Amino acid sequence: MANKEALRELQQRLAERLQTVREHAPARNWLAVEVAGHGFLFPLEQAGEIFPLSATQSVPHSHPWFLGVANLRGQLNGVVDLAVFLGLAQRPARNLAETVGRDAGRLVAFNASLQTNAALLVDRLLGLRNASMLKPVVGDAQIAKPHFVGQHMTDEQGRPWYELDLAALAADEAFLKIDV
Repeated sequence: MANKEALRELQQRLAERLQTVREHAPARNWLAVEVAGHGFLFPLEQAGEIFPLSATQSVPHSHPWFLGVANLRGQLNGVVDLAVFLGLAQRPARNLAETVGRDAGRLVAFNASLQTNAALLVDRLLGLRNASMLKPVVGDAQIAKPHFVGQHMTDEQGRPWYELDLAALAADEAFLKIDV
């Protein structure tokens, strides 16, 4: 009899712990950026360090979206103009050594866990977002988009946001093929 009662108490404690874990599960968090006027969300666990725009060494015979290689904290990283890569903007070739100022853009490196030495050029950093601040857009499945572009969401002001899966981007064949 005592064993049955102890078993019920154990089950009750486990049920309470599971409920507590569900209620306090970590919410999804993103780094919000602007690229050619569009809002993108980088999962925080996939985004790495943020750097000011720095000089790059150009790479001959590469796509226009590949700006070159930059030394970011002693590590060489390929720099990709995300707007041009996604086809959102056609920009003239940029000399990043001459581009300065707060509005010049930022480089967002990939998290080291993705094992990709690359950084994405974004126009502006817009802070952090979490799941409670955004709601999914329903009926968005018909829109053709690359496999690394995830959920389409909106915030309280109605601004559209697209989640960008950096792990999927880092494995994308077109992203990895920088030569023309």
